[in-house]
Amino acid sequence: MMITDRKVDVFQFNGLTIEYSLLGDGEPILVMHGGHSNCYEEFGYQALYEKGLLLITPSRAGYGRTSKEIGDTLESACDYYLALLDHLEIDKVHVLAMSAGGPSALYFTSVYPDRVKSLILQSAVTKKWLTKKDIEYKIGKSLFHPFAEKVVWKLISSLNNRYPKWMFKKMIPSFSSLPPEQVMFKLTNEDIEELRKMNNRQRSGYGFLIDLKSIDELSVYHLQSISCPVLIMHCPHDRVVPLDHADHANQYLPNSKIYQVDAWGHLIWLGTGANSVADKVISFVHSLK
Repeated sequence: MMITDRKVDVFQFNGLTIEYSLLGDGEPILVMHGGHSNCYEEFGYQALYEKGLLLITPSRAGYGRTSKEIGDTLESACDYYLALLDHLEIDKVHVLAMSAGGPSALYFTSVYPDRVKSLILQSAVTKKWLTKKDIEYKIGKSLFHPFAEKVVWKLISSLNNRYPKWMFKKMIPSFSSLPPEQVMFKLTNEDIEELRKMNNRQRSGYGFLIDLKSIDELSVYHLQSISCPVLIMHCPHDRVVPLDHADHANQYLPNSKIYQVDAWGHLIWLGTGANSVADKVISFVHSLK
């Protein structure tokens, strides 16, 4: 389903730019989108919007029209996200992190506890992820370098637009540890269309390289200092961000609980378990009012 009510704007602070979007009107949720994404992210949004929540999504450092310089450090980036909330005159938010948005969300919640009501981690990176020794790191740094990523995503989107089901099947092993034929039983034609749209809006900019280095700035200390309620949502078949990231977060976050999503892999917002993901977030947020 296409989201049509989203408002997109830019905010200038200290000579740098933050692109952001607003969707809905109600209890505010600050969304830290995943890698290769931006403030136009759509996964998981529709149900939260329909339930009267306000989704505030900055394009994180280096993504979209947001200046890459704000991502020199996680501390710097979070200072800018705080400035955005001040600009919008929003005092406290629930923070929702998707995938590679995990470090930004955890750092923000740790450093600005008085501005955060709760934290929701969805398939989120919470510790050392890809390292220079990993083949995925080497491939990712090459393919999604700022000078190559535009061509890479154009090729992926072109193939996906022409052969959506074939491309989905080809991409399954990168998202899930389940056999592809088992995954297809958990998906609908609508899910295949959502992945096609995702590949059309994906861009890496400088953001993915910033994500690769920023995880080094997150420590167990930051997790241990977070006292607000935390909901950790993860699929045991996630190949992009393994389940041990959820276990690590649950071990060190003092007030957390894990919800193992009955999904097919990393993209828990697609498939037969997607509705339960949205319902769990909504009930969690409402329980804290």
